[in-house]
Amino acid sequence: MFNFLTHIYSRIDNSYCLFIVTLFAFSFKVFLLLLLIIKSIRKQNGRRPWILLAIIATCAAIVDFSWLIFLFSSLASNSILYTIRLFIIRVAWISIITQYQILSIFVERLTLNTNKIKLYQKIFLGISASFIAILLGFTIKDFNCLANEKRSIIEMCTRNIGAVFGLFASLISCLVAIRTIRTQQLPRLIKKQLKILIQFLIAPIWLSDFLQVFPLVFSTTWTTNSYAAASISTLLITYAMFHCMRKVMALRFLNFNDSVQAISRFNFIEGFKEILEQLSRATTIHELNHITQNSFKEAFNIPIGRTHLYIRPRNNTDTIRQEPLNGIESAVENCMSSGSESIISYIQKTKVLTYDELAFSNFYEPKEERTIVLTFLEHIGADIFIPIYEKKNLIAYIIIDRLSRPHDFFSNVEQDEMLVFSNYLGNIINLIQNRNLESLIHREKKLQEELFSKHQEVNQYKESIKSFVSNKQHKDIGILFFKNRHFSFGNQAAKELINININQQHGHPITKTLRTLVRNIQEYKTLQSCITKDSKGNRLMFCGMPSIEKNNVIIATYYPDISDLIKRHVDAIKDPSQWDYLLYLETTASGKLINELIPGTGETLLQHKITLLKAALSKKALLLEVAPDDLMPIVEIIHHISLRETLHVIKLQGPSKNNELAIKIFGINPIFASQSQEKPLLEKLSDSGTLYIQNVHHLNIETQEYLAEYIKYGSWRMYKSEQRMNSQVRIICSTNQNLSSLVQEGLFSKELHTELKKHIVSMPSLLTLPVNELHELATEYTEQAIMAHDFKSLLELSDKEKQHIIHQRPISLHELKTKIQNMLMQKSRKNKIHNDITFDHVYPIGDPEIVQAIRLGKHALRDPKMMSLLWHKFKSQTKIASLLGVNKSSVNRRCKDYSLE
Repeated sequence: MFNFLTHIYSRIDNSYCLFIVTLFAFSFKVFLLLLLIIKSIRKQNGRRPWILLAIIATCAAIVDFSWLIFLFSSLASNSILYTIRLFIIRVAWISIITQYQILSIFVERLTLNTNKIKLYQKIFLGISASFIAILLGFTIKDFNCLANEKRSIIEMCTRNIGAVFGLFASLISCLVAIRTIRTQQLPRLIKKQLKILIQFLIAPIWLSDFLQVFPLVFSTTWTTNSYAAASISTLLITYAMFHCMRKVMALRFLNFNDSVQAISRFNFIEGFKEILEQLSRATTIHELNHITQNSFKEAFNIPIGRTHLYIRPRNNTDTIRQEPLNGIESAVENCMSSGSESIISYIQKTKVLTYDELAFSNFYEPKEERTIVLTFLEHIGADIFIPIYEKKNLIAYIIIDRLSRPHDFFSNVEQDEMLVFSNYLGNIINLIQNRNLESLIHREKKLQEELFSKHQEVNQYKESIKSFVSNKQHKDIGILFFKNRHFSFGNQAAKELINININQQHGHPITKTLRTLVRNIQEYKTLQSCITKDSKGNRLMFCGMPSIEKNNVIIATYYPDISDLIKRHVDAIKDPSQWDYLLYLETTASGKLINELIPGTGETLLQHKITLLKAALSKKALLLEVAPDDLMPIVEIIHHISLRETLHVIKLQGPSKNNELAIKIFGINPIFASQSQEKPLLEKLSDSGTLYIQNVHHLNIETQEYLAEYIKYGSWRMYKSEQRMNSQVRIICSTNQNLSSLVQEGLFSKELHTELKKHIVSMPSLLTLPVNELHELATEYTEQAIMAHDFKSLLELSDKEKQHIIHQRPISLHELKTKIQNMLMQKSRKNKIHNDITFDHVYPIGDPEIVQAIRLGKHALRDPKMMSLLWHKFKSQTKIASLLGVNKSSVNRRCKDYSLE
């Protein structure tokens, strides 16, 4: 080990290593100087001593710069003129004396709340100034000195004595500061700052200069024999400066920050869910006090007995507490009742009263309000005082005893976390005082639903970003020219992106899109853009502009990025907060499912798709108001996107006249149940299920009341029982009746209507849909139906055919798709290509499993799991054969093989 250390020491014992280390130290000090200047500009009311610290950093940087010049000159064979080197060295010695004198003043100024300089410091300042004046005189007078031997002995003595005096002055100031810390009542923050500065910065620098720089006073050859020692000490001192400034900056050093900054955060959020659960179950003030103590112990490392929760009495007949007020409570009541409006307003504005920070601020900038509050905190012996308000009325407060954490301060992050806890605690106290526990349960359920929605939105955002980060498509931009009715490629990228002969394949969709774009540019003489799809189904962007030459057009083509996809629809969205959902619709799997179900991009349909996506990303109960044929696709897509596994459908054909449905959904009191009673649906589907009730208005009133209670509180009661149980089942309902009218007639539960109308998903009727949006919808469904792209030009519906469909005004999306498919089938028979093409069948594409089966086609027959799924969904071999595009005999044979009969 010793040999290894000796080897390392010999490796760094050279002027090259010392030069690199000194350059690093110089760069850090320059960075520190710039940081001080920036912080002082941002914080106009910062303490003036930052100027002293800036001078110290400047002097230290000058000393390092002189070392760099000296080392560079020796490495480069004295390439720098001796007069210049001597000038820089003289300035460095002046900087050393200045640095130590300013350091002594700076240390003392931290312990004073005035700008006055003590007498002994004035004497030290005068002596140092005389040394500096003498050295400046020699620097100017003997600037052209050509050899070290010609320098005056007076200059050398002045330099040596000045350096020794600077060390002495800084040592005296440190000793005075240490004595002040021990004898005077300074704020803890100032004491901590001084301890850190002296222990981790001033003492190491002073000792290093004494052992390393001090010999220079008597010898000029010492450095040539101690390169390794100089390098190691410089690195250690630089690290000490970094560590020290990092710690003291977090402690409101020079008042650059309004509160203590957190270097590392407590894991408060992870444990807050458990705290919420504990608070939701609390029924007494004693429980709240215990929860508060445990929470502060886990989150902030405060001993349990040092945190106290006090509830203020509301009036003389308060039943929450009957014991008399203790000394602390009496002091708080006196302060709140006798305090001026300015004091009360100051406490409300501050929100969290922290003794150490108030004492620090008041030490340098005394204010009447802060002084009164500090006296109040000293009287009750508090480190932290957190008032808890309900509608601007103080109902409770939390007190943390003085010096509960003697070695740590409360950071701004911790204070914010305490404030979050106290705000929620205030609601719990108010609910307990008013005995409104049901409101608390309702609020907790609402909070859980909001958390789930935010979690889902974050996942959608991550998926969107991932889709663009992982996109490996061609990033080059292709250039096209249109001249004399002829397209020509401007570069290789355009040819690779388009990959067809656009001058010969006139019926190809890309060619049609390009010619339409060119026609618009030539007609309007403006920049035009559009998006189409290439032969692989990827989006392709075209941007064209008129050329200088007449009737010539320049077109750029590339794969669109996120801004190109979204800006087409931004104008259709009036609420900017919904722009995020445009991104999700274009880039996530959930958005693509919704776009397959409703491919239109008009303003009406786009708003509906955003509403549908929002509903799918939450777990709130929903009421669907859509055409009957479109109900199941929408239910399937909501069920899939909300990460549910089991979908249970209850389809009501008429009014229920007994309680069978109530028993099926909620169960029944075991007293009235038979031994073979099945589990209720809310228990079966509890973890990851969706319950869809079609024609919910057919439920009897009593069952509706039970359902409304579950939707509101997230807990359900068994039929004819008061026993409550929690469940996570999502409820989706639909109706073709006007529920408001049914409520007025007494045929529908008012409570259930109130809960369901909060979240309604409605599909605009195609009868009222604008013609342009219906036309676009028909076009997109045509694209979905045709799976053989080679025949698109023959099967594509003309404008006249689309107008014929629109004139018939289909009611639902399903009916529109059926009409389009029938028309395509007729066209395929007419063109005698019926056996050569395949159509996408009109089934609910909202179900991702059905979509997967359609894509597999005949290959789905070899998948037992897929065949079992299709059988349970359709219960018909004919429908399965039609779906997969195969013969019924093939399906029949597979069903026998898999025992699906």
